[in-house]
Amino acid sequence: MLIYNTTFQVDDEVNDNFLIWIKEYYIPEIEKEGALTAPRVCRILSHREDGTSYSLQWEVESSAILHRWHQTQGVKINEELVKVFKDKVIGFPTLMEVIE
Repeated sequence: MLIYNTTFQVDDEVNDNFLIWIKEYYIPEIEKEGALTAPRVCRILSHREDGTSYSLQWEVESSAILHRWHQTQGVKINEELVKVFKDKVIGFPTLMEVIE
């Protein structure tokens, strides 16, 4: 089992709208395809005073499934994120393997 994580750095001025958008659009849209499952949103605890960081984690069976998802849906949905929030939200992905 793999965990596909995206860490988002969110400017304070769009924080509330970002959380609504993630919960009401982004997650449901990704769940429609079924490649990524079991979404979990976490606030990253830090001492930064500017903005808030979030981790959005998904379970995925293999890197091949994730690669197909990224080609078919991932690019489009990330373009939508940029279109809506421009440079107020920055995300970067990490792929992790569950070992226990």
